[in-house]
Amino acid sequence: MPKIFMIAGAFIMMMACNSQGDKTKDNSMQTDTANSSGTGTLANGWIPLFDGKTTNGWHKYGGGPVGPAWKIADSTLNLDATEKESGGTIKGGGDIVTDEEFENFDLKLEWKISKGGNSGIMFCVQEDSTKYKHPYETGPEMQVLDNEGHPDGKIHKHRAGDLYDLIACSKETVKPVGEWNQVEIKLLNGKLDFILNGENVVSTTMWDDNWNKMVANSKFKTMPGFGTFKRGHIDLQDHDCTVWYRNIMIKKL
Repeated sequence: MPKIFMIAGAFIMMMACNSQGDKTKDNSMQTDTANSSGTGTLANGWIPLFDGKTTNGWHKYGGGPVGPAWKIADSTLNLDATEKESGGTIKGGGDIVTDEEFENFDLKLEWKISKGGNSGIMFCVQEDSTKYKHPYETGPEMQVLDNEGHPDGKIHKHRAGDLYDLIACSKETVKPVGEWNQVEIKLLNGKLDFILNGENVVSTTMWDDNWNKMVANSKFKTMPGFGTFKRGHIDLQDHDCTVWYRNIMIKKL
């Protein structure tokens, strides 16, 4: 066989192998992206709570579909505060909660807050809206906040990552406005841990005497249902500010 044809054949084979390698790499990346954005089946018992495309599995607190101010783009769930009602509330907004209730769980997600923004992640929320007008009347909250730009940043136990109004972070690990923060909230038989950007910043036990004393000395002392339920919905808060959430997943423990 002429040498030139041998060289050409080797070149074609090399290109074919490279093309197949690139294809394999692309497929792997697509699988990882799909899993991280909540589509498909996740490994090790993780359940996606957000599929990156729809608000399936969520509804407005008190009933009804998720409002149009909760928008989806690039596998991210964004509460857009652009349009406000006359009273300052977001038009088409409102807190949203999972359709399903959870008891012992490990919740993971990421959040990013707007400049001067405020939001929160609540759990064990009860949806008896005739008895509880707001989710915060029952559900403890991990604070989501621009510490530097929002007035709550100057209040002890109201900063990002805090167990709101109950326990301040043992260490500040929150990232600046516009950057994504990784969150893990674990609740197992009353043992509660908040992990923010890889650091365990809050650790406590719910429903014991110390918990009851903390609640009695907090702004929730007039709310008899607060922090008493062992099972409930996950809630993403509308605090009249723009906020982004993504990669929302949960594991039942």
